[in-house]
Amino acid sequence: MQYLFDENGRRYLDAFGGIATLSCGHCHPDVVDAIVNQTKRLQHPTILYLNNVIADFAEALANKLPGNLKVVFFTNSGTEANELAMMIARLYTGCHDIISLRNAYHGNAAGTMGATAQSNWKFNVIQSGVHHAINPDPYRGVFGSEGEKYAKDVQDLIQFGTSGNIAGFISEAIQGVGGIIELAPGYMPAVYSTIKKAGGLCIADEVQAGFARTGSHFWGFENHGVVPDIVTMAKGIGNGIPLGAVVTTPEIAEVLTRRSYFNTFGGNPVCTAAGLAVLKVIEKEKLQENAHVVGSHLKERLTALKDKYDLIGDVRGRGLMLGVELVTDHKLKTPAKLETLHIMEQLKG
Repeated sequence: MQYLFDENGRRYLDAFGGIATLSCGHCHPDVVDAIVNQTKRLQHPTILYLNNVIADFAEALANKLPGNLKVVFFTNSGTEANELAMMIARLYTGCHDIISLRNAYHGNAAGTMGATAQSNWKFNVIQSGVHHAINPDPYRGVFGSEGEKYAKDVQDLIQFGTSGNIAGFISEAIQGVGGIIELAPGYMPAVYSTIKKAGGLCIADEVQAGFARTGSHFWGFENHGVVPDIVTMAKGIGNGIPLGAVVTTPEIAEVLTRRSYFNTFGGNPVCTAAGLAVLKVIEKEKLQENAHVVGSHLKERLTALKDKYDLIGDVRGRGLMLGVELVTDHKLKTPAKLETLHIMEQLKG
C-alpha cells in the first residue's frame, strides 16, 4: 500500500502520500470495503436526513479531541473547513480581524487566501481583516528558537493594527506547504494567552499535521501543550476521499443556529464511512506509534547525512512530517533552488 507503479511496472516508494493525505496507504482494504459497502447502501441523502454513519464518525472524531471540543461540522476540504472556522470565529466574537502567520497556507478561497501568506498561492482578490505575524521559524527566523519573542509581535499587531479586540488566530502546528516549519518552542502557549486576552478564538489548522502524522501525538497542537477553541482537518481524515471537518465547543457552535448553515456534500455517508474506517485502521495498526518510530529513525538518518553533506542546511519536523532544507551557504542560508529541483527530478525516476 506504500508503493506506486509506473507503466513499465517499476515500483516506487511513495513518500509524498497525495500531499500528506494517505494516512493508511493506497487502497487499504478496510477503507475500500467501507466505501464500497456504504456506496451500495446509501450514497447521498444530504445532512438534512441524518444517518448512523455521520453520527458514528462524528462521535469517534470528537472522542479523539481534548476538552469540550465535541461539535463536528463536516466539509469537503481543508479550504472549506478553514473558511467555516474563520466565519464561526467572526460570528462568535463580533469582530472581523484575524491573525495568521507569515509563510502560512490555509486554503485558496477568498477568506483563506487572505490568511495564506505565500505570494505564489495568492490571487489579486479582496482579502480584508487578516494580519500576518512574524513567522516563529527556528531556522530562518530573526529570533531563532525564542518563541516568546515572536509572540510579542502578535501583541503589537493587536495593539497597533486592530481595535484591541479580534476574532481569532489561525495557525498550523507545523507549516506544511510552507516547508515543514516547526514553530519555536513556547510560541503557541504565549500567543494563545494573548489572543484570549483580546477576546479572540484560537483555531488549530490540523489539515496536514493531524491524524497521528507527528507520531508523538494524534494532533499537532498537542505537541505545544495548548487546547484550541476550533480545530480544522482534512487530507488524512479520509485517506484520499474528499472530506474535511471543523470541531468546536457547543457554546461556540451555537452561533451557527442564528441562520441556516448548509453544505450539500459535507457529511456525505460514503465519505464519513471512509473517515470512520481510517480512524479504526490508525488505531488497529498502531499507525501513530509507527509514525513515531519510523519517523524518529528517518530523522536520525537524515541528520547524519546533514553532518556529511554541506548542501543540507536543516533537517526538521516530527514523526512522518519531515523536511530537509538545502542551502548553498550555511551562514547566509541561501536556498539551493537548482539543486533542490534536480533532486526532486531524480526522486521521480
